Amino acid sequence: MPRPLALALAALTVLGSAAAAQERGTVTPRPLPPLANPNDPNLPAKELFGRATTGAPMEARSFGFYSRGCLAGAVALPVNGETWQVMRLSRNRMWGHPDMIGFLERFARKVPQVSRWPGILVGDISQPRGGPMLTGHASHQIGLDADIWLTPMPRRELSREEREMTSAVNMVRADRRDIDPATWTRDHLQVIRAAATDPAVERVLVNAAIKKALCREAGSDRSWLSRVRPVPGHNYHMHIRIRCPAGSPGCRPQDPPPTGDGCGAELDWWFTEEVLNPRPNPNWRPPPPITMAGLPDACQQVLVAR
Repeated sequence: MPRPLALALAALTVLGSAAAAQERGTVTPRPLPPLANPNDPNLPAKELFGRATTGAPMEARSFGFYSRGCLAGAVALPVNGETWQVMRLSRNRMWGHPDMIGFLERFARKVPQVSRWPGILVGDISQPRGGPMLTGHASHQIGLDADIWLTPMPRRELSREEREMTSAVNMVRADRRDIDPATWTRDHLQVIRAAATDPAVERVLVNAAIKKALCREAGSDRSWLSRVRPVPGHNYHMHIRIRCPAGSPGCRPQDPPPTGDGCGAELDWWFTEEVLNPRPNPNWRPPPPITMAGLPDACQQVLVAR
C-alpha cells in the first residue's frame, strides 16, 4: 500500500470515524460493571479511563500526546450556554482542560457575530480524566480536542432525548468528491474560519470535500487555510485541536502544519481512486489496545487520584 494512503487510513483509526460520532446515545445510561481485575497489566487502559465519572482533583495538566495521554484537573463544559449546547450527554465526554473549555466558550460567543448561526452544538471533548475511550475515538485523550457539529444550534433548548437521538447534517456529496450544495452554506465557511483563526487553535480537521469548498470560497485571505487539514470522515463535524497549554510540560505538541494553503496537489490526492475506493489489505490488523504501560507515567496518578 502506498505510504500516503497508509497514513490516511491510519488517520481514520486515530481520529475515529464520522459514523461513530453520529451514533445515538441513551436517555438512561447505565454505569459500567466493575472490573474483575483492574490491576491486570494487560487490561486495556480504555476500560479504566472509561469508568472514571469525575475529574482528577489535581492541578490542570495535559500529559502525553492527543492520541496517547490523559488529563488532570479537567472541568466540564456546562451543558447549556447562551451560544452553545452539549450533545450526547450520556457519553459524559464534555470534559476538557480549562484552556479548551475557555476556547469553546469564546468561540461559541464569536459564532453568531460571524454567521447567522445562533450558536454551536458541541460533541465529544474528553472523558473526565482523558485517556483512551471505549468507543469512537483514539484521540481526544488529553482534553485539547473537541468536535463541533456542522449543524447550527437551534434557537431553543434541545430536550435530553433530542441531544441523544438527533444526528448532525452530512455536508458531503454522495460521491464524496465535493460538498453537498443542498446543505453547505457560506455560514459554514465563516464558522470554520473563525475556529482556524483563533490563536489557540493548532488544527481544524474536516473532510477533504469540505477543505475543497474552503479553498474555493476563501477569497484573498488564505492564511488560515494551512491549519485546516483534510482527514477521512469528518463530514458531519469539524474536529478542533488546540495547542499544549502553559503549565503542562508533559504535553507533547503537534508538529506544525505544512507551509502553504494545502489547496493544490496534496488536496487533489484525496479525490483519487486509490483514496476514495482503496483496495482492502488482507494483512492489515488493528493495533493492540493501549495499556497503562503505554501511557505517560503520570496517568497512573491521574487515574487513582481522589
